[in-house]
Amino acid sequence: MLPLWSVVPFAMMLLAIAVLPLLAGRFWERNRNKLLLSALLGAPVAIWTATLDPAAVLHTASEYVAFMVLLGALFVIAGGIVVRGTLAGTPGLNSILLGAGAVLASVIGTTGASMLLVRPLLRANSVRERKAHIFVFLIFMVANAGGLLTPMGDPPLFLGFLRGVPFTWTLRLWRQWLLVNGSLLILFYIVDSTIFRREDLSRPGDLDRIAVEHQVPLSIAGKRNLLFLAAVMGALVLSGTLGLPVLLQDAAILVLIGLSWMLTPRLWRVENGFGWSPLIEVAALFAGIFATMIPALAILNARGAELGLQLPWHYFWASGALSSFLDNAPTYLTFASAASGSLGTDADHLAQLLASERGAALLAAISLGSVLMGANTYIGNGPNFMVKVIAEEGGVRMPGFFGYMGYAAVILLPLFVVVTWAFLI
Repeated sequence: MLPLWSVVPFAMMLLAIAVLPLLAGRFWERNRNKLLLSALLGAPVAIWTATLDPAAVLHTASEYVAFMVLLGALFVIAGGIVVRGTLAGTPGLNSILLGAGAVLASVIGTTGASMLLVRPLLRANSVRERKAHIFVFLIFMVANAGGLLTPMGDPPLFLGFLRGVPFTWTLRLWRQWLLVNGSLLILFYIVDSTIFRREDLSRPGDLDRIAVEHQVPLSIAGKRNLLFLAAVMGALVLSGTLGLPVLLQDAAILVLIGLSWMLTPRLWRVENGFGWSPLIEVAALFAGIFATMIPALAILNARGAELGLQLPWHYFWASGALSSFLDNAPTYLTFASAASGSLGTDADHLAQLLASERGAALLAAISLGSVLMGANTYIGNGPNFMVKVIAEEGGVRMPGFFGYMGYAAVILLPLFVVVTWAFLI
């Protein structure tokens, strides 16, 4: 029922997300314009598709609501946790923070963990002159690779959960998580130590002592929000285990959002720089993405075998290449639908892929590519650009779009080759 040209709005939506921030930055800054783009491209597709298959549109709408409810929960609840004080910005301390952030990313999401750590890292390294590399590695680890282990970690994995993938299934990727994050952490310590020592030799005074003198005891306000985050995870696990309706899951999470909002003093959120704009931006863009991708996913599910993707490493690099320049959530669904089509399973029920060893291997490869390679550019994953903006507001001279890609090419691509050789061939 769906002609190939019906994927054009989806392609235009993704292309606009990748290109407009670079070519029309002022236009793209306003969330109103993002919503206008989503309405122009998404509404006609949703209306037309509803005349052919109303159930598909309703299913997609419920996925969109659940997706936004979870992101909203992580955003609002994590925004009520304030890390106060100033630590000493030494290589060892910076490494500990990044390692902790990589773990937290799978618990409170890559966005929540990035927003929680970016300002403490800025304060800790305020006396240092060269520090852009710290926030580049923060994007690599905390904003991307760290979120590989649970559906709460990264949006693509949550979309898989909504389509039937068990909540704990992604824990099987712990070896890949450990290899990538462990390698990045070791490399970061070497790089940061080298830069720290060179700066120490080039400036008067002992940089170690100066860093320690600026240290202020650490404290955390809003600890009860940690319990709310644990409750969100519990709601997801319970819903997936018992097969509860998504509506009930969403209602439970909305209650937790309300409790966090009411019980967290407003001044704490102000201190955290909390604002609704990032969440509104995601809601506006993903409304268009979810609407326009309905025909694309259906066609890929029906004709996925025609793409010529056969082996897990094919899917890893194909999904990773697309995730590098487009948001990784629709990329995950795009290639999961293609894999389902090649195996003759239903893309709306991705758990069917797990019934065979090959299907599970393909889904693991897609998960790895979508999550890990979202770190290749500033636009590969939502938190990437947010970290860049906050770091620059804090006085850090971050690399430009292509400069950041240079970091990724030198550091990440060889690591992804190792992942391919170790786990996917």
